Amino acid sequence: MNGIDIPSLCYHSDLKTKASCRLCLVSIKGQKGLQTACSTFVTPEMDILTESPEINQTRKTNLELIFAHYKKSLGSWDLNPELLRLAKKYQIDAQRFSDRKKHFPKYQFGPAISFDTSKCIDCRNCVEVCHQQAVDFFEVKEKENFFQVTPSQDKKVDCIYCGQCVVHCPVAALSAKADFDQVEKALKQKGNKVIFQFAPSIRTSIGEEFNLPYGEVVTEKIVGAIKALGAYKVFDTSVGADFTSTEEAKELIEKIEANQGACLSSCCSAWVKYVEFFYPEFVHCLATTRSPQAILGGLIKTYFAKKDKVNPKKIVVVSIMPCTAKKYEINRKELQINGMKPVDYVLTTREFAYLLRKRSIDLRCVKPMKADDPLGLPTGGGVIYGASGGVAESALRSAYLMMTKNNLPKIEFTEVRGMRGVKKTVINMGGRQIKMAVINGIGNAKAILEEMKKDPKAYDAVEVMACPGGCVGGGGQPVPTDGEIRSKRAAGLYEIDAKKEERIAHLNPVVKEVYRDYLTDEKIIKKICHTVYQAKKRENNFKNL
Repeated sequence: MNGIDIPSLCYHSDLKTKASCRLCLVSIKGQKGLQTACSTFVTPEMDILTESPEINQTRKTNLELIFAHYKKSLGSWDLNPELLRLAKKYQIDAQRFSDRKKHFPKYQFGPAISFDTSKCIDCRNCVEVCHQQAVDFFEVKEKENFFQVTPSQDKKVDCIYCGQCVVHCPVAALSAKADFDQVEKALKQKGNKVIFQFAPSIRTSIGEEFNLPYGEVVTEKIVGAIKALGAYKVFDTSVGADFTSTEEAKELIEKIEANQGACLSSCCSAWVKYVEFFYPEFVHCLATTRSPQAILGGLIKTYFAKKDKVNPKKIVVVSIMPCTAKKYEINRKELQINGMKPVDYVLTTREFAYLLRKRSIDLRCVKPMKADDPLGLPTGGGVIYGASGGVAESALRSAYLMMTKNNLPKIEFTEVRGMRGVKKTVINMGGRQIKMAVINGIGNAKAILEEMKKDPKAYDAVEVMACPGGCVGGGGQPVPTDGEIRSKRAAGLYEIDAKKEERIAHLNPVVKEVYRDYLTDEKIIKKICHTVYQAKKRENNFKNL
């Protein structure tokens, strides 16, 4: 805050202080040796030295010990930029120490997350954040005089692929399973029509990877950058969100009128996996409406393919998502349409940024372009999906209009906005009192689910986003990600919404056109816009590489 550079890797404002990376060392007058700044409380008249030859040499040595495990992966695409900055600042010798962990295993968690335990610095951020998420997928064991973090062997525990371990790992021991090589191959393959879609939250987060301010809106820059990669078309997943809101609003109304109990949101694939595994008794409460990327991918390979006279088998759909769990979602067989996956590849925000840098495309210098017709113009209701409460607010806007046939008294449902972990409110909808809970950070959902066990009618609607702050804090987003940064990203989305001519999802002219021309009966609507969920046993979701 005062412009004093005290380096740190393991410290994160979301988590407890652990003092394990040993880089924030300082000298305090009257105390022996060097102290870790993160764990030392300030007292009156404390005399602190933050830079000295001894301090800098010790920091350098500790960094070199960390880098001993990176000999074969110094060019890794997902290395924490702070780690690289410090290596440059202290002019480290990355080859000084031998790799003492070369026999430590590498794991892959399903199609979503990779874990190289040899790079682990035992900060245990992943262990703590996984516990906060009420998952507890990690265990700590001792091996070769080191403490080793490993995936749990307990069959009662399963990874939900939320990626919070990834975004809180300071040394990229945990990273998203990279798919940019396959995307590049698809772009080069003759005859392919590679169509990209990008999630709502990407427009206020990707700029950080190119040194733009937190929360800056770069929607048209994203489109221009994707076009520079050689994409055939670029569509906006926020349009998919408009379809999701339309169908989810219908489901909400149906459940309310039938007095069937809570309608649980289903856009977040990590949350869906959590319910299917940890709370299968609530699977029937999940909205059957597909997520925005799944609906848009389905429309691209059916409606758009026919409209554009393109063989759908030649279309390759690539989603740019803030989320590692979306890599898992696209492999769900329940989502297939005519034997095809709606989405072929998912790139996280950081993967997309890496691909741009690899191709020497600087987002700041790209010529802005608008997303393509007909699936490129969303409402404000579609854009706010990226923030906690956005799904609920968008669905409420449509549900209120559908249910009451009256104009909204106010279009902003500010009651469901914000970074609080649990937001409860009652919405007056045409004389009916709709009880709602909005949750971000899946660990906060556990108490609500336990409450619903005791009282199935406790809520009419529940929105859950697995990641703190919603998709703006997703496991595939730029690092660092903390509460202040998540708030700025969300604020950017609400600014876009406030400026939109149309802010109600089902009133989007594109949505109306697609329902008129293609989604003409319940059979085709169910095929494109809905899916099924079921209780799951532990999946074979990790393997030793």
